[in-house]
Amino acid sequence: MSIQATMEDKLKKAFSPERLVIINESHLHAGHHHQDSDHHGTYDGTGETHFRVRIVSPSFTGMSRIDRHRSVNELLADELKAGVHALAIEPAAPGEATRW
Repeated sequence: MSIQATMEDKLKKAFSPERLVIINESHLHAGHHHQDSDHHGTYDGTGETHFRVRIVSPSFTGMSRIDRHRSVNELLADELKAGVHALAIEPAAPGEATRW
């Protein structure tokens, strides 16, 4: 199972979202430098390393923006440890305005 599919499965099970979009933005980061155990040198833009998560869930009702981000980051901690370098999170509760 791909990292993206794993993240989608986890997010659906944990938050029962009304809307969920996961965008692989890895290709936008070609040429960036990563200094860690998995990548040394310039990133070629392939693979599953940079994602944007857009999620609308009743679970976020009454939660602060920071708590929403924290809950998603904690849920996807294994993926972040396994090679996801960047995770942009755009969480909202139902009825809240989104830019997407």
